[in-house]
Amino acid sequence: MTHSIKTQGHGERSRTMRKIFKNNKMIIKKNYGYAILELLFYIAFFVTLSLVVIDAMITMARAFKETSIQAELAQSGTIMERMSREIRESSSIVSISSTDLKLNAVEFKLSGSDIQLLENDILIGNLNTPNIAVTALTFTEIITAKGKAVRILLTLKSGNDTFSSRSVDFYNTVALRGSY
Repeated sequence: MTHSIKTQGHGERSRTMRKIFKNNKMIIKKNYGYAILELLFYIAFFVTLSLVVIDAMITMARAFKETSIQAELAQSGTIMERMSREIRESSSIVSISSTDLKLNAVEFKLSGSDIQLLENDILIGNLNTPNIAVTALTFTEIITAKGKAVRILLTLKSGNDTFSSRSVDFYNTVALRGSY
């Protein structure tokens, strides 16, 4: 048999005392309850802790995205290296325009936002990855008394960078083989 008695003293939390009879012996158990203010405090503490953790996760996600965009743009410098190497190995320019350069066996052509690589007039593929857009490409022929060179201006933008109009510029002037 169980009887419950509620008591509350001055400055105390409400508590419930239960009298339990076991084997004809009375056992008194005290159950202390939470006050509403304690419950509100714990809820507020949990909410604050949750907000801090969520804010940290959002900050980490933004930092990761920014790092990956910077890495993509820096890695796209290999486009400039490939064009420079092919120009350096070539002995003459077949044709040149502001967005098209044709060497002996290799041609670089701007098509939309992609730089196409053609070898022996066969399309090999794009030099830039699908998430990198070429916003500007300019080839300029430089002729001196000692030889020829090509100046390249290349501007790239990441397709993953949706909120910013940030772009990276690459510049290079490359002398053709035998033109020193």
